[in-house]
Amino acid sequence: MTAPRALTDQEQVRLEARRRLDAQGVDPYPHAWDVDATVEHVRSTFDDARHQESHSFKVSLAGRMMTRRIMGKASFFDLQDATGRMQVYVRRDDLPDGFYNGVFKRLLHIGDILGVQGHVFRTGRGEITIHAHTLTLLSKSLRPLPIVKEQGGTVYDEVTDKEFRYRQRYVDLVVNPESRKVFEQRARMVSALRQFLDVRGYIEVETPALQPLYGGAAARPFVTYHNALDMPLFLRIADELYLKRLIAGGFDGVYEIAKDFRNEGLSRFHNPEFTMLELYVAYKDYLWMMDLVEEMIEFVVLALHGTTTIVAQEQTLSFARPWPRKPIFEVIAERTGHDLYQASRGELAQTAASLGLQVDASMDSGKLIDGIFGTFVEPHIIQPTFVTDYPVELSPLAKRHRYKEGLVERFEVICNGKELCNAFSELNDPEDQRARFEDQVRLRAKGDMEAMQIDEDYLRALEYGMPPAAGLGVGVDRLAMLLTGRASIRDVILFPLLRPEGS
Repeated sequence: MTAPRALTDQEQVRLEARRRLDAQGVDPYPHAWDVDATVEHVRSTFDDARHQESHSFKVSLAGRMMTRRIMGKASFFDLQDATGRMQVYVRRDDLPDGFYNGVFKRLLHIGDILGVQGHVFRTGRGEITIHAHTLTLLSKSLRPLPIVKEQGGTVYDEVTDKEFRYRQRYVDLVVNPESRKVFEQRARMVSALRQFLDVRGYIEVETPALQPLYGGAAARPFVTYHNALDMPLFLRIADELYLKRLIAGGFDGVYEIAKDFRNEGLSRFHNPEFTMLELYVAYKDYLWMMDLVEEMIEFVVLALHGTTTIVAQEQTLSFARPWPRKPIFEVIAERTGHDLYQASRGELAQTAASLGLQVDASMDSGKLIDGIFGTFVEPHIIQPTFVTDYPVELSPLAKRHRYKEGLVERFEVICNGKELCNAFSELNDPEDQRARFEDQVRLRAKGDMEAMQIDEDYLRALEYGMPPAAGLGVGVDRLAMLLTGRASIRDVILFPLLRPEGS
């Protein structure tokens, strides 16, 4: 059994206050409070001409006490709710006998959650304030909130410690309004994506997170086990193959915003559990999907920022349509000086090595091209750009290019040096798809543990017939990073995966 944690002096004070509240018959954790207004509502509604003299604007709010200024028989404190902060004025004679001196001054602390009823007025200094007629403790805080400290112009404490903020997001959200704003913007972004797709008649669906076979991307899965069925299962790495089964089943357009799971390392741009938007539309191709994507992202940027030009990580980015469209071999040649279209595997390996890329036997032509592009080209693409026409080895689920030998009809959207979207003209030829899966099996045998498996049920669906279709995957976390100006994926995931504390 783990030994109980030693309490700090401040925690001892708060615990003793809680016991004294109990002894005085004050419930430190009542069941509910009637809230009829928010700080934002009060600020936007208060009118000096109508409310200042009459005291007619009466409200009931709840929130945390974030500061306190005790001044004899009267005090001020700041109440913070989900919409902002507001000053509250408390006077001894307005509260029950003994409450002001015996409870408010001695047994309440910063961080306590309070209910306040009173009228709104403007102080002589011009600050909108609530004059409390009733003050009720709703939740006693037994741990003190971190306090921002400054020394020599540098702010330092738990509030600025990224590790602390990720582990104790509940504290981060209380003390950092900017963090709350990021997650509010993320929610608005996802709503805008849904709005854009719903109005076009695409149906939001749900597909399995637990799968007997994983597929739809090049990644390692998380493995689990179902006891009743006595079988291994995998957390999905992508939604793609199930969504395309629905296109084969007769849906014209389906999408899913869902959690995917990939057993990979942690970085500023990777979390093993992440959110993807995937969309599949029958009878369309990747050229049509490019038009849709730039329209959709432009719509979302306008919904969040009211303009198509934003600043993210010191880069000024324009999402106004149209965006540049460049084949992958063209942008590689522009950046490296090497024309690698239709180069042999040996030539690609030699070029990669000459550029400083580490090469091993498990890397086929596609992996080598991907390595060259990802290392030497992608970080330098800043404005949103469609990079198109990838080698077939890199894209086992994409339709072969209708004009260019050895390529597929695929694009990625690269912006600020990172991939945001991936899309294909979807491969619907079951014989070609089987051959591609078999190529993946051979790569796995050579040591590529991210290569795909053969999914016989998906092939069966294709054998029944799937119409031509365009498919899209959007990294929701990456898009949130970009549109909120965050440098790390952990800044836009409420509870990112971290190593155990103390390890």
